[in-house]
Amino acid sequence: MAGSTHTVTNQAPPLTGYDAFTSDRVLTEAVGRHLADRPREEALAELSGLGRGCGSFQMQEWGVQAGDHPPVLRTHDRYGHRVDEVDFHPAWHRLLGKGVSAGLTDAWSRPGGQVRRAAAFLMWTQVEAGTCCPLSMTHAAVPALRADPELAAEWEPRLTSRVYDRELRPARLKAGVLFGMGMTEKQGGSDVRANTTSARPLAEEGAYELTGHKWFCSAPMSDGFLVLARAPQGLTCFLVPRVLADGTRNVFLIQRLKDKLGNRSNASAEVEFAGTWARRVGAEGRGVPTIIDMVAATRLDCVLGSAGLMRQAVAQAVHHCAYREAFGGKLVDKPLMRNVLADLAIESEAATTLGLRLAAACDAAADGDEGERALLRLAVPAAKYWVTKRCAPVAVEAAECLGGNGYVEESGLPRLVRESPLNSIWEGAGNVQALDVLRALGREPAALDAYLTEVGAARGADHRLDGAIRDLLTDLADLAAAEGRARLLAERLALVLQGALLVRYAPPEVADAFCAARLGGDGGAAFGTLPPTLDLAAVVERARPAV
Repeated sequence: MAGSTHTVTNQAPPLTGYDAFTSDRVLTEAVGRHLADRPREEALAELSGLGRGCGSFQMQEWGVQAGDHPPVLRTHDRYGHRVDEVDFHPAWHRLLGKGVSAGLTDAWSRPGGQVRRAAAFLMWTQVEAGTCCPLSMTHAAVPALRADPELAAEWEPRLTSRVYDRELRPARLKAGVLFGMGMTEKQGGSDVRANTTSARPLAEEGAYELTGHKWFCSAPMSDGFLVLARAPQGLTCFLVPRVLADGTRNVFLIQRLKDKLGNRSNASAEVEFAGTWARRVGAEGRGVPTIIDMVAATRLDCVLGSAGLMRQAVAQAVHHCAYREAFGGKLVDKPLMRNVLADLAIESEAATTLGLRLAAACDAAADGDEGERALLRLAVPAAKYWVTKRCAPVAVEAAECLGGNGYVEESGLPRLVRESPLNSIWEGAGNVQALDVLRALGREPAALDAYLTEVGAARGADHRLDGAIRDLLTDLADLAAAEGRARLLAERLALVLQGALLVRYAPPEVADAFCAARLGGDGGAAFGTLPPTLDLAAVVERARPAV
């Protein structure tokens, strides 16, 4: 007999059945701002279609299923043959297929492609971030392969394809492929120059045999991998196909899968090469310069991924508080909760605005704009450093907005919390990014010139931004012995750039709140410490998803 002791009331409805694009005012405005007239309408319609998918119950359910059923390594078949395969839940394949068909690996073949893909990637992260890893690396492999026109001609059409083909077979027989990457080794980590994997030249031009290991190899079921190994003339980039042209499996021994904090739907593996066939990409001894464009693209995806996670966390928090009542009124109308939500919202808006601006710079750089290319050299590592570090505190605070409900798996917030540190660690952790900022400042004067031109466009609009720019110029005047304060420099570069963009493009209440708290010293260390005299209600309403 079913019993009932109460009627369920005062609970927010699920945030589902909505358009994740059109309900995100910051994202829609950024796309419209950065696209020229011709592709804009087409892009808005395409992104709205994807947004409806991302906000649908079905897609959200697939995301939960993929996260709840991590991949399983199968080293041998029933007869004892070595197969080195990873089995995924069907939901993983459904999501990956949707992501490929949505163009998340195809930013290179159409006008405004980087901005369009960036917006799509930011939304896709909110469904299940694990699938973003193979999508990101496949997208990012294109500029690296262009170091070898012959390889690019062979692989690029398949990398940018909108067909997901999960079968392991020769790439020439597939309409679409996915790529992974293997750089780090257990003895070196981020110090790839400590790599010991060796590459022995074979008789065939450009062919080598690899022997060694990779400590982190993401998406091991991909069709190809860009890896670093030591050839006779030094560290070199190689393409390792999973299946050889004659249909035989390449030697790609998966030793184990990593048991990760988050990102559990995605497989990250330790792999061994033992007589593994590889094709050189670029010149011998030029491995890092060859692969660096791939790394830069994946680092921008870390920024976009963190922005997406923040957007979903803030959307969930604002949605909950708009329905939940406590102490005689809606939580969203309580001054202190409104302060917390507004503080989270400006962090999310700053991340999205910066991420889309950098994507627009990628489009411009691809068209030959050297100023935008120079801006990316400094702004990408600074943004990667700062935005990814802000993701975890945003996710945790957003979960707290739901109270005990936010600590329960069914709310979805714990999955966001577990995912939130990932982008700060992957593709070069904080110190790597901060040191890269110093490298750009010391070696590439054009990068700082481009940055100062960008932030200078907002000078005179807000006295707190102007003061922050002056302080930054003082910091940059003396870079001697700067390594010990490299993190502070990266943080300030990112904050000033975010402030300049918000002053130029965001509503006054958003820019005012950001400049007051992030640049003017009028906020505390925790979220919810904005000056109460600001128009916080308008900031929160802007962040509320329309359901």
